[in-house]
Amino acid sequence: MQADLIIVGAGMVGSTLALALEGSGLNIVVLDASPLEVADFDPLGGFEPRVSALSAASQRILQRVGAWPGIAARRASPYTDMHVWDGSGTGQIHFSAETVHAEVLGHIVENRVVQDALLETMQRGGRLQLIGDARVEQLTQTAEGWRLTLGDGRELHTPLLIAADGANSAIRRLAGCETREWDYLHQAIVTSVRCSEAHQRTAWQRFTDDGPLAFLPLERDGDRHWCSIVWSVTEAEAKRLMALDDLAFCTALERAFEQRLGEVLEVDPRLCIPLRQRHAKRYVQPGLALIGDAAHTIHPLAGQGVNLGLLDAAVLAEVLKAAIARGERVADVRVLSRFERRRMPHNLAMMAAMEGFERLFQADPLPLRWLRNTGLKAVEALPEAKALFVRQALGLSGDLPELAKP
Repeated sequence: MQADLIIVGAGMVGSTLALALEGSGLNIVVLDASPLEVADFDPLGGFEPRVSALSAASQRILQRVGAWPGIAARRASPYTDMHVWDGSGTGQIHFSAETVHAEVLGHIVENRVVQDALLETMQRGGRLQLIGDARVEQLTQTAEGWRLTLGDGRELHTPLLIAADGANSAIRRLAGCETREWDYLHQAIVTSVRCSEAHQRTAWQRFTDDGPLAFLPLERDGDRHWCSIVWSVTEAEAKRLMALDDLAFCTALERAFEQRLGEVLEVDPRLCIPLRQRHAKRYVQPGLALIGDAAHTIHPLAGQGVNLGLLDAAVLAEVLKAAIARGERVADVRVLSRFERRRMPHNLAMMAAMEGFERLFQADPLPLRWLRNTGLKAVEALPEAKALFVRQALGLSGDLPELAKP
């Protein structure tokens, strides 16, 4: 099988890229190791443990590729405020969408909801070829581009290959792309909990001695007592917490969160995810581009991972469509490098900021504790600085692709 472009990975980022390139004239194939079936969704059913904090820029991208109505029809929980505080000090800061005259800061959405809405949109369009249950076993560079050999023996050929297959990308590994990476020696416990007090459509984050703890607001049939939690702790503490029964875990969680939302009454099944920072040394080479988690993974401190990936997809689509309009070869490394030049500085800056925050709030020396508390208090006292943070989070500033612009 021959295609102009093959995207490996039909997750949130790969699917967004495929939809953004619909109508470009390219013959596009999307491969994924999963079956690529849209699941039945019960809006009154339980929450999926993995969620994303979609920024307003991400919402605009998803709206413009046609997937947002499917997300909204399933379940999306808007939040208008964010409250962050240092559990070891007195520093705290509060952000509000009102400061920039916006209705919301973003939406907390289950990953499965986003993926199914995107898949549904791709299937409805009919112009993209989707191949599920397709695992790439071999990758060979040829004079014409790439030959992909699947687990069932099928071969596919393309001049341009996009790796959107996640943090443990098989394409990145098979293509020999080098990365810089390190282990945080922390793990994230993720689940959903029901609290005795409503979340007030606020994203709450406390920096504990072990790591950040976030309560992200979920909403189901008007009930605002549920939150998705992301609790970053040491490996030993993660093992201890995962071994607790539900009642003991709720008690430990209440204590760590200082009961800001009252008692934790109920907890869903827990997942434990190792935290690792990873960044590809190059995003592109002739006929190949890495996007999303295949190119970069960051600490889930501010839930920015998927937002960075969606911006990757939107910028790459913009670069490729501009190259087609100029009659250039989309697989040319000079074309692909335009994408890398636009996205790598932004991603590195975000990664550095998250790394700095993580290290600062994990620091024990008294001068650093004083510094972080003083810094939080200083920003809290400066409305202009807070508005700048909010505008950045909403995607109202910086080098935005057309799909993400207000």
